[in-house]
Amino acid sequence: MTSTHSVRLRAVRKTYGTGPGAVTALDGVSAEFADGTFTAVMGASGSGKSTLLQCAAGLDTVDGGQVWIGGTDLAGLSEHDRTLLRRDKVGFVFQSYNLVGALTAAQNTALPLRLARRVPAPDQVMRALAEVGLADRAGHYPAQLSGGEQQRVAIARALITRPAVLFADEPTGALDSRAAAVVLAALRQLVDSHGQSVVMVTHDPVAAATADRVLVLADGRLVDEITGADPTAIAARLVASGVAA
Repeated sequence: MTSTHSVRLRAVRKTYGTGPGAVTALDGVSAEFADGTFTAVMGASGSGKSTLLQCAAGLDTVDGGQVWIGGTDLAGLSEHDRTLLRRDKVGFVFQSYNLVGALTAAQNTALPLRLARRVPAPDQVMRALAEVGLADRAGHYPAQLSGGEQQRVAIARALITRPAVLFADEPTGALDSRAAAVVLAALRQLVDSHGQSVVMVTHDPVAAATADRVLVLADGRLVDEITGADPTAIAARLVASGVAA
């Protein structure tokens, strides 16, 4: 694998359960996520999109195929080494912000470094908050922030370790359209200005249109790849493919 891809999957399979009740969540999926790109992953409920994210991020093991993060083959790692790789190379943002209510925005942002027993550089936390437009909210607690601001703090927290890739699972799912637009603009800016790689699971064609490309999953397989499309065109492609996001 070359260094031009932050994440790469080859013929990845993942099955849950055994026997007649087994469910194949991923059925031979291959995909590459280049450095400095923004990819959206779409599909109906049960299509495998969240499983794809979890396997690509090293949160879940695969039953077949290979996954690389930043040039490292996950198959050859112990669980301890996988944990260290996720800590150093992977950032996560989820639909729920998962901020610590007793900590300020700055303290929440610094938390991954503190948990790794690292002391943040003097400007490191403020720089991460500035990248998501929240430098002026560093001293505020989560209860003093809007939902969109809390999600942007969660993004800053995910970025503090300078990960090879940022995975976002429905990051705008709990936000109204205005707050969602601000969060998506922040993600887009990170890609365009800082070369951050972002992989985002979403059901929303508006969110997906922010990305460089859209991968469409159905029944654990990649069935379409969309580039350069607006939300209406993305929605139409989903319908034409028989996929309801």
